[in-house]
Amino acid sequence: IRRKLAALASLSDHLLENNAVAGGNPVHGVKRPRIESNEGKTPALGDHQAKALLEAPDESTLKGLRDRAMLAVLLYHGLRREEAAQLQVSDIQERRGIQHLKIHGKGGKVRYLPLHPVAAGRIHLYLERSGHHLDDKKVPLFISVRGKSTGSAVSANGIYTVVEDYAKKAGIEVTGLGVHGLRATAATNALEHEADIAKVQAWLGHANISTTKIYDRRQNRPEDSPTF
Repeated sequence: IRRKLAALASLSDHLLENNAVAGGNPVHGVKRPRIESNEGKTPALGDHQAKALLEAPDESTLKGLRDRAMLAVLLYHGLRREEAAQLQVSDIQERRGIQHLKIHGKGGKVRYLPLHPVAAGRIHLYLERSGHHLDDKKVPLFISVRGKSTGSAVSANGIYTVVEDYAKKAGIEVTGLGVHGLRATAATNALEHEADIAKVQAWLGHANISTTKIYDRRQNRPEDSPTF
């Protein structure tokens, strides 16, 4: 109901701006139902689960090296799966002497995130083994195993499957985990370690800080509960 009212309000504003209708916005002033909860439904992993997931892929195979790099990029930078799927080797760029990832976010917005040393090391090992970037840096960072000859990227759905498979392998049973769960883990973890919420908002590429606040679960951390 809230979403439909928001759509109607936006449409009415647009029509008013373009002088297609006269008068005020009829939706303004309509009472909207409250949101049930300010806590997101996306599950976040505990530190031990995140570490188990990061170590799940096999280091001896090319696919394993790729997946180790992929999971580190997701968990250390809180990317959306589409953002990870679109990454090219040329998106690893140096800014002020520090390696950054150039992220192509929603709505054509670009943001630069400092590359975490663990992720950088894993990407280096993967590229060293695959060598698919040697002739041209404008190639996908994560290429599909079958697409080695064609150079096609792992799709957003392929990334989802990778996360699902390794979660199962690591014995992590979290309903509805997926890539968004890793994004929630990164956000929750950053906030728990005193990262500034406005900086986390920019880091995640959220247009509105209220979306970021959904991940701020510091008020209900189990270890802070009177139970313990």
